Amino acid sequence: MQQAYKDFDATELFCAHCRRAVPVRKRLLLILPDGEKYDYNCVYCGASIGDKMVTEKNNLKVTFR
Repeated sequence: MQQAYKDFDATELFCAHCRRAVPVRKRLLLILPDGEKYDYNCVYCGASIGDKMVTEKNNLKVTFR
């Protein structure tokens, strides 16, 4: 069976500080050898309310000069 969805992004999450579900901003936190880590922040208070690790199946090689 073929997968219908490969990746999801959160649009709203519960913020403990605001005590309700709020829209979020996704920002790149870290670039790691096995993928990228994103942080979800509340648009009202700026609190970090979640994170996401995106791993790529391609073996991407980055070279710095």
